[in-house]
Amino acid sequence: MHTTLIATDELASTQDDSWVVVDCRYDLRHPDAGYEQYRDAHIPGAVYAHLSKDLAGPVGSVGGRHPIPTADAIEATFSRLGIGRDAQVVMYDADAGMFASRMWWTLRYMGHQAAAVLDGGWTKWIREGRPQRAGEESRAPATFTGRPRNELRLSVSDVEALLGDPSTLLIDARAAERFEGGAEPIDRTPGHIPGAVNHFFRRNATDEGVMLPPDALRRQFADVIGDRSPEDLVMYCGSGVTACQNLLAMEHAGLPGAKLYPGSWSEWSSDPRRPVETGPARRR
Repeated sequence: MHTTLIATDELASTQDDSWVVVDCRYDLRHPDAGYEQYRDAHIPGAVYAHLSKDLAGPVGSVGGRHPIPTADAIEATFSRLGIGRDAQVVMYDADAGMFASRMWWTLRYMGHQAAAVLDGGWTKWIREGRPQRAGEESRAPATFTGRPRNELRLSVSDVEALLGDPSTLLIDARAAERFEGGAEPIDRTPGHIPGAVNHFFRRNATDEGVMLPPDALRRQFADVIGDRSPEDLVMYCGSGVTACQNLLAMEHAGLPGAKLYPGSWSEWSSDPRRPVETGPARRR
């Protein structure tokens, strides 16, 4: 069973039809671009999952830009994609796993452990000259059943209650300029949740999008979290997407147990009554 990452070599050599390969490419500025890229060329046998339509629920007054879908909606989507109880699921994208990791987290949230992100993703697959196919593919529907593991996520009220609590550390996965409030291209207010620290998700991977080795990841996270237990950490980002790549990296590094605040900055900053900080993280 693969539960964090899988190498391109291993996926290419696997002929087991019980494996489900899912293309998760997406563009935050052009929501249908990933689907168009999938139709142009994808890993043979892969089906497509759309971040906004399949891996997020309807946008409303709570939950941010990419709310977690209801359990029923998740079950329906995964069943349509052909993911049964015993399926090994492999997800990929072209952005260091930032979108594939959202599906990885959602599967884990629903109790499906056999889920792994393709290390290096589509970029590495193509660079290695591996086969590709055009058009749209589908699998026979399966019956996906799961139970939400609500202990893996926090609501905005949960995060509000934790402000100032030294036992919990919020980690923001956005780039430093957004965390510090120097630039905010998407949400209405610049800055970060008070007391949070910053660990940009792209630091977890090489320039080619391959995840760093576990020991290197552990050293990086130690600079941010010190000797804290992963259970005391809460990951967030702009809308609960790139934070999942931080969670994947921690799991790959042997540091499981951190939680996700799915609403993230897009939800937090939508209410002007909530406090905001700018500038570098305060030392705690």
